Amino acid sequence: MSQNRVRECDVLVIGAGAGGLSTAIVAAKHGLKVIVVEKAPVFGGTTAFSGGVLWIPGNKTCPAAAQDTRAAAVEYLKNETGNFYNEEAVNAFLDNGPKMLDWFERETEVKFVPTLYPDYHPTVGGGVDVGRSVLAKPFNLTALGRDMKRLRPPLATITFIGMMFNSSNADLKHFFNATKSLTSAIYVAKRLGSHVMDLVKYGQGVEVTSGNALAARLAKSALDLGIPILTSAPAKQLLIEGNAVKGAVIATPEGEITIHASRGTVLAAGGFPHDLKRLAKAYAHVARGGEHVSPTPTDNTGDGVALAEQAGGRCEIRLAAPAAWMPVSLVPRGAGKFGVFPHLLDRYKPGVIAVNRKGRRFCNESESYHDVGAAMIATCEGETETAAWLICDHPTMRKYGLGYAKPAPVPIQPFIANGYVTRGKTLRDLARQLGMDADGLEGTVARFNTDAVNGEDPEFGRGSTAFNRYLADPENKPNPCVAPIRQGPFYAVKMVMGDLGSFDGLTTDPIGRVLNQQDQPIAGLYAVGNDRASMMGGNYPGAGITLGPIMTFGYIAGRHLAGVAE
Repeated sequence: MSQNRVRECDVLVIGAGAGGLSTAIVAAKHGLKVIVVEKAPVFGGTTAFSGGVLWIPGNKTCPAAAQDTRAAAVEYLKNETGNFYNEEAVNAFLDNGPKMLDWFERETEVKFVPTLYPDYHPTVGGGVDVGRSVLAKPFNLTALGRDMKRLRPPLATITFIGMMFNSSNADLKHFFNATKSLTSAIYVAKRLGSHVMDLVKYGQGVEVTSGNALAARLAKSALDLGIPILTSAPAKQLLIEGNAVKGAVIATPEGEITIHASRGTVLAAGGFPHDLKRLAKAYAHVARGGEHVSPTPTDNTGDGVALAEQAGGRCEIRLAAPAAWMPVSLVPRGAGKFGVFPHLLDRYKPGVIAVNRKGRRFCNESESYHDVGAAMIATCEGETETAAWLICDHPTMRKYGLGYAKPAPVPIQPFIANGYVTRGKTLRDLARQLGMDADGLEGTVARFNTDAVNGEDPEFGRGSTAFNRYLADPENKPNPCVAPIRQGPFYAVKMVMGDLGSFDGLTTDPIGRVLNQQDQPIAGLYAVGNDRASMMGGNYPGAGITLGPIMTFGYIAGRHLAGVAE
């Protein structure tokens, strides 16, 4: 066994996602010696799987943000967070969010582009139709050199032969229209050709977007500053002297390392979406026996939270929605293995509805993943399994696909053969195969079609907000979200519950210092990212409400560690 080694630094960061890397970069830029350790063999954390969007009211990147006001953002957050509204945290976020974006743009390789995302609840007081969400600018991984292989690859189920897309750019529209438009066909051919060349040359795609681009840009910035990012290096225990945290013991392939951190230790280990014991207590649908399949990295097992608890910190399960819910489906991979597909886009498309086991609709399918997930949990109350099914007809399947099943010209048969998609000649046949109430499904579709032929959904109001319409089909008139379901055969994909990360987490002050049972800061211990309780109170107000606060509070924590006065 290798002898324990000792290293010294000012700041030790445990976790290499957006929270940990942003804190590390800010601290290092202000003159501190920083070491980052990461449990996984790759860096990037949950960020690398994400959409790479940051919700930052008052940002300078989106032209429409110039019409926004601080008062509107405060009103919106008050409405969205309800009893969990934290004025001190909100003010810190709104004060520093735009500063954070400007600082990273000016000082690092991290760059952003505007989006047209509406807030998820734009009709709520203070909500806006566009302007608060920015997106990481695409990035060429070859700039990382040898470290390119250490970046966590994107979630495989949302790529096409390893190629990434942004939901907010032209890529997806061109791919959907490739068989109908010469312009789109040429665009797709060029994209595919370039990607295949990269696969041949590098063994992977190198033109990355979304969260992969953000993680890569943060890693590039950290490495350029000389910050070591040690991978396959989980933290085993904190070093506690008196009432202060002074570093941690880290396991590495070469043996344990003791890292002394004179200024502070920062927990950024990704929350607890794969901590099965904590999930059984925190998630109601798991407590009643249901399945939960998170598409987040499996390394996120609550290590940071557990370390803090050993030092006197606390993680209270207090939110009705303790995680960012994401309906997912299981994609057969052979040999009893499954991939996890997050339903980010298909629910918005006209001709697709979601039903419960009784064959009945239960929500506006074009609301956010979090809202649809919460509705799934509610409609399955009293049942062991929390599940729902997306239903569509044949023309819709071939036009848009359903879940992981791709639209034409990709053949549908392989998805039926492996059990991912269920096909029925009639709705009753489909219901029978699903073990669903056939009368319920037939009645639901008949009622839906009565109004859908006119583009209306009086039951749940699909298409009534800018957000509903944003990811739908603008060419479908008069409502981009609504079309009847009538031409068989009919198809279904089963959704179960997943998440994009935990919302409940360690109690901190706005600076990020972990608080003990007496609400006093634990000296030398900070938490950022999903290890820290979300300021959103269990709600999901807009695209990027995790990464926006995560990087903002990482910026704040890094400055505080460096002793930079506001």
